Amino acid sequence: MKPSVVVVGSYVKDLSFRCGRFPAAGETVIGTFVAGPGGKGSNQAVAAARAGARTRFIGAVGKDPFGAEAAGFLRSEGIDARLAAKPRESTGAAAILVDGESQNEIIVAIGASAAITARDVPAALLRGARVVICQGEANAAINRHAFRLARRLGATTLLNPAPMGPGFDRRILALTDIVIPNESEFAALTGRPPGRSLRGIHGMCRTLGVATVIVTLGRSGCLVSTGTGWTAIAGHRVRAVDTTGAGDAFVGGFAAGLIRYGGDLLRAAAFGNAAAALSVTRPGTAPSMPRGREIDRLLRTRSGARSS
Repeated sequence: MKPSVVVVGSYVKDLSFRCGRFPAAGETVIGTFVAGPGGKGSNQAVAAARAGARTRFIGAVGKDPFGAEAAGFLRSEGIDARLAAKPRESTGAAAILVDGESQNEIIVAIGASAAITARDVPAALLRGARVVICQGEANAAINRHAFRLARRLGATTLLNPAPMGPGFDRRILALTDIVIPNESEFAALTGRPPGRSLRGIHGMCRTLGVATVIVTLGRSGCLVSTGTGWTAIAGHRVRAVDTTGAGDAFVGGFAAGLIRYGGDLLRAAAFGNAAAALSVTRPGTAPSMPRGREIDRLLRTRSGARSS
C-alpha cells in the first residue's frame, strides 16, 4: 500500500478512569476504569484512516503485553503499521482522568516512543506520502529527521505540538508547513495567551514563521491563519461525553480532508472540525474517532465561517 498520510509518533496504552470530580491531593475517589489503544501518533493515524485516507503509522513499542497488542489493533483499522521493537524500553502508557464535566487530566509515560531513531524512519517509508504528521510525544530529533525527509520528497509537513513542554525544540517550525496547536499550546508557542480577538490571534500566528497556522478553539471551532488572511470556522453543538483525543481527531481528520479536497485548507479544516466534534460524543481516544460518512453527515447539517 502506498500511503497518502504518514504519521510518525507515539503509541501508548490508555488507562482511563472516569469519576464525578477530580481528586484533590491526597484524596481517593471512586470511579470506573477502561483500557484501550492510544498515543497521539496512533490516534491521529486512526482518525485519518477512518476518515478515508490511506495511512501508514511509524512508531515504536517495547517487548511487553501492551506492545504485543499494538500491531494487531492498527492493522484492524486498515493502517500499515511499522513498529520498531525497543526491548530495553516499555511501551508507552497514559493515565487519563475524566470528570463529570467531561474534562480530562492526563499523565503520559512516552516509553519506547522516545527511542525512535532515524533508522526506524527511512525515506522509503515516506515516499509517495502527500502529508507527513509529527507530534510532541516522540522525540525532537526524529521529528526533524522525518520532516527533512518529507520536504525532500515533496510532502506537506504537519506538526501538532502536543504535549507542549518546556523542552519544545522550536527548530522544527522551520521545517513545518502547517502547525495545529490548541489554545494552551498556542500560548506556549507565542509566549502569551491568545485572547478573544480573532484578528489578534491571526496576528500572533504570523509571528511563528509557519505558512499555515490552525488554532483549535474547543467548542468554538478553529481559526485558520495564512499569509493572506484568516478564517474562523465555527464549532458544532454536540453533547460532550469525553474530550480526550479531540485534538487528535482534528489533526487526523484535517489530514484526510487535505487529501480528499486536493489541498483546500478551509474545507480540510471544516472536515477536521467535524471529526473532533463527533469524537467528544463518545468515550475513549482511538475508539472515539469517527468514520468519513459520519463526518459528511454532520457537515451537511451546518457550516459557518468568518474570514478576513
